[in-house]
Amino acid sequence: TAFCVCFLGVCGDEFSILRSPQSVVFRDGSWPIPGERIPDVAALTMGFSVAEDLPWPGLAVGDLFHRPRATVLVTVKGVDKLPVKGFSYPIENAVPFSLDSVANAIHTLFSEETPVVLQLAPSEERVYMVGKANAVFEDLSVTLRQLRNRLFQDNSILSSLPLNSLSRNNEVDLLFLSELQVLHDIASLLSRHKHLAKDHSPDLYSLELSGLEEVGKRYGEDSQQFKDASQILVDSLQKFADEMFNLYGGNAVVEVVAVKEFNSPLSRKTRSILQVSQNKKENPYNLAYPYNYDYSVIFNIVLWMMIGLALAVIVISYNLWNMDPGYDSIIYRMTNQKIRMD
Repeated sequence: TAFCVCFLGVCGDEFSILRSPQSVVFRDGSWPIPGERIPDVAALTMGFSVAEDLPWPGLAVGDLFHRPRATVLVTVKGVDKLPVKGFSYPIENAVPFSLDSVANAIHTLFSEETPVVLQLAPSEERVYMVGKANAVFEDLSVTLRQLRNRLFQDNSILSSLPLNSLSRNNEVDLLFLSELQVLHDIASLLSRHKHLAKDHSPDLYSLELSGLEEVGKRYGEDSQQFKDASQILVDSLQKFADEMFNLYGGNAVVEVVAVKEFNSPLSRKTRSILQVSQNKKENPYNLAYPYNYDYSVIFNIVLWMMIGLALAVIVISYNLWNMDPGYDSIIYRMTNQKIRMD
């Protein structure tokens, strides 16, 4: 199981790396990363190819033969910077993104090994679990009612977390705390199934937290509640990153994205009837797209395989045609001699 834990933090929106193994090398600098390329960073750290090259100096080549066993990407909405430990990079054009491409790559390459894929947005009750995640995280609270009930159980974080100015009786505060409870429960459930962190298929965790944003809207960003919530969130994220990093034996990348506000809503690419008619005018012969980024790789594999097979056939045919019968097997020659003696 490959694990990359990525916490993306936004300073004016910021992307931050909390933990990473030695096989993944991030450089210390202030190079901006385009917001739409954040999924490509996660894909490259896991050893997957991307459609377009990423000319970003923050990520070095690293060890190509030892890839992380998991990726955890946490997106925090409502704040442009979190004082987390690790490398931080400014985000350029903070647009909504998803890790669907990374999840599809995992499904394609490791379909028989059923890796863990968990994508979760607690405040929106949005959850996507595939593979082993269906069994491991079946008890995870995902609805608002489940999250509220989970907070008031005996082993919840309320019994150990310093709330300071936050209240147990305010719905906004409880929403924020329930997201922290989800972080705790994910690490706790995974610790009961440690064998999943030791298999050969990579795991993916994508979490979106918006509780801090709601706290800011309710009390204001200059309020003591918002300051306390920010500090509690930073401490919880660091603890969560350390726990996940250790569960995967130090072979994990942990990244955090903190974004004040996305520049545009998340939308899926679609094709309309009007778009089809316009394309026909630009391409009257309905020609297929002429190039795929895998074309050169496939072409070289087929070319050199055909050349090798052709040379093998020529050499074998030449040697068979010019074979000397005198060098035939000893069984054949002994049989002939026996026949002549008779």
